[in-house]
Amino acid sequence: MQLNLKKPIVFFDLETTGIDITNDRIIEISMLKVHPDGQEEQVTYLVNPEQPIDPRSIEIHGITDEKVKDKPSFKELAKQIAQFFEGCDIAGYNSNKFDVPMLAEEFLRAEVDFDLKKHQLVDVQVIFHKMEQRTLEAAYRFYCKKTLEDAHSAAADTKATYEILKAQLDYYEELENEIPSLSKFSAHKRNADFAGRIVYNEDGIECFNFGKHKGKPVEEVLQKEPGYYGWIINSDFPRYTKKVLTMIKLRNFNK
Repeated sequence: MQLNLKKPIVFFDLETTGIDITNDRIIEISMLKVHPDGQEEQVTYLVNPEQPIDPRSIEIHGITDEKVKDKPSFKELAKQIAQFFEGCDIAGYNSNKFDVPMLAEEFLRAEVDFDLKKHQLVDVQVIFHKMEQRTLEAAYRFYCKKTLEDAHSAAADTKATYEILKAQLDYYEELENEIPSLSKFSAHKRNADFAGRIVYNEDGIECFNFGKHKGKPVEEVLQKEPGYYGWIINSDFPRYTKKVLTMIKLRNFNK
């Protein structure tokens, strides 16, 4: 089934130095833009992370320090990457938990004002796991009846993710072929940030989702314990989490 698109959607995949969204860096990004008329454009960049790549990651994706040492940094590529995403919905595989938070961190680090929260996000892995509970390679075999060649290369994984989503729409009649519906279905939680450190409760109020104040409204905690804000800002939390926390603090200050 072809996607019912009102605007272009970009499927993307990252390869990184490691799995810590706060401290690791992107070393490869591949983006596949699908237009409402079915036209496709794909671009892939190798990126110099300006730090060593974890050997455990190299074993997975095969990208070494040598391969990226002469490539542009993310900061040098950030504006054209943002431009590619501009005006599009966004999809990926395990993207809501990893790729989107990692990308948000890189944009903030590069000082490029690109708010991923303004885009509809579809996570194909969540749809798969809610329906079948498997991995990307298994998803590709299950839905597309193919073997995923060159797994863990960003370009191959991106293309496979696009094909899987189309096949999922054929397979599950209950899935609506509308990006807002797929975005809602594939969301893990109602996160206020991307890393899930701050989430919305049933009343739409931002609450902490970790530590001693888990489940408590952020505004209430900051009023009663102002130093908690400083502790988070000065600790090893994702930049986007700090940005959301600061926006809540300023909003409360301006009331």
